[in-house]
Amino acid sequence: MKQDIEIAQEAKIKPIVKIAEKLGIPHDDLELYGKYKAKIPLHFIDEEKVKKAKLILVTAITPTPAGEGKTTTSIGLAQALNRIGKRTTVVLREPSLGPVFGIKGGAAGGGYSQVIPMEDINLHFTGDISAVEKAHNLLAALIDNNIQSKGGNLGIDPRTIEWKRVMDMNERSLRDIVIGLGGTTEGVPRQSGFDITAASEVMATLCIARDLDDLKFRLGNIFIGYTYSDKPVFARDLKAQGAMTALLKDAIKPNLVQTLEGTPALIHGGPFANIAQGTNSIIATKTGLSLSDIVVTEAGFASELGAEKFFDIKSQFGNLKTNAVVIVATVRALKYHGGVKLSALQNENIDALQKGFENLDKHIENMKYFGFNPIVAINKFDSDTDAELELLLDHCKSQNVKAAVNNAWAKGGEGAIELANKVFESVTDCPDCYKPLYDLSWSFEEKIETICKKMYGANHVEYALKAKTQLEKIEKLGLGNLAVCIAKTQKSLSDDQNKRGRPQGFTVKIREVELSSGAGFIVPIAGTIMRMPGLPVNPSAEKIDIDADGKISGLF
Repeated sequence: MKQDIEIAQEAKIKPIVKIAEKLGIPHDDLELYGKYKAKIPLHFIDEEKVKKAKLILVTAITPTPAGEGKTTTSIGLAQALNRIGKRTTVVLREPSLGPVFGIKGGAAGGGYSQVIPMEDINLHFTGDISAVEKAHNLLAALIDNNIQSKGGNLGIDPRTIEWKRVMDMNERSLRDIVIGLGGTTEGVPRQSGFDITAASEVMATLCIARDLDDLKFRLGNIFIGYTYSDKPVFARDLKAQGAMTALLKDAIKPNLVQTLEGTPALIHGGPFANIAQGTNSIIATKTGLSLSDIVVTEAGFASELGAEKFFDIKSQFGNLKTNAVVIVATVRALKYHGGVKLSALQNENIDALQKGFENLDKHIENMKYFGFNPIVAINKFDSDTDAELELLLDHCKSQNVKAAVNNAWAKGGEGAIELANKVFESVTDCPDCYKPLYDLSWSFEEKIETICKKMYGANHVEYALKAKTQLEKIEKLGLGNLAVCIAKTQKSLSDDQNKRGRPQGFTVKIREVELSSGAGFIVPIAGTIMRMPGLPVNPSAEKIDIDADGKISGLF
């Protein structure tokens, strides 16, 4: 089998104006970025059409460190739905350069279910993430300038500032730094650091905003810290929101590309699901729903992270109604949760597979909390044996959920036809199934404990004194009705990355709480989750190269 990049480079890519024609977008309304990428203006969003179109969410079981093909499944499913005559668009997040050059590689699908141009999408694309980075760092510069200045100084206490800088790269050396050294003209020394751009509140806010005015309003609501007299300071107090929004005037528009089979694909926004809401923008999803009959979208990592945040944050904020949920499962991941080492996942192991079923069962249960009986997409790998696949299909049947083997990686849309038919059956059976896990009017403790106990399976939630104090301060700011976006490891249902399968009887420990008032949620941090990853021993960057003609290799 050829490498993903070889398949993508050999594909006959269509001019993006031809893909736009499928969606009914006139050429003059496209903002072209070369021949194969374009931005779509926001005026194509039609709320009446949004209500009539069907929305399919693709989530997953707890993955292995390499991921289990959720994006590949989403793309393959969209291609298959088009093959059976349903006008479908796939709507995805933008890849972050951190994982591209780190351990995971690219995020444009795989095999014959990819979005193209693959190299552009995985690298700089249309510059959205760079614009988010610049808007975020502009606010950081304005904060430090205000502390340094004598005129217009707000009296910000540097010890209370939560706003760090960001860059779209894995760089552990920048997690904790001291800035402002060098003398009185070089700034005020204080402790700070860098987060990865995908963890920026600006990224989260962009993906929640309805339009430019709403984005500007939300950016002005970003909390910075307190003055020496304990008054809260927001970005609007620094008059930062106008310039920040100006930097994002193009980034707010969704990007149109295509799959290998010419299915329209909207790619926009890139918040991680272990530290933010983990889904593409509300704008992109509504654009897709306005221009096609069905939208296939995904949420990052597993159901207790991306799907929970998709439903409780994005769907509540955007008034989105989902019609079907797909859970991506793999034989190898289930064996991993049954106790098999990563190096031995290619070997048949019926006992370990059976032990791993408890992880799948929990994710099925999670989707039922939101009103859905999910469809299980078994993403097929070459190492899967007939006995393992049959056992997994039988287990899904015993759980009263539909399941289909998905071979979209090897066969594109053709390999996902059975899955597409079962998903479409579920779409028509579920016109209004969705119900949120909590109401925004509940107390923070109620919201947090509901997520931890129902989604993760925890027995208790324990708060550090720092977290308790932070929650009390946020309540005093009058922001008690914000949503909850828990940051935790993606490697386990619990907050301990070493607990595989379906952990029982554990306590989730909330060590601190961050306020993302611009995005509209708080971020309770569980366990040892970090907002700036590091590179592995052998990063993917070592394999990436380019020749004299500009042809890239090693990207996957």
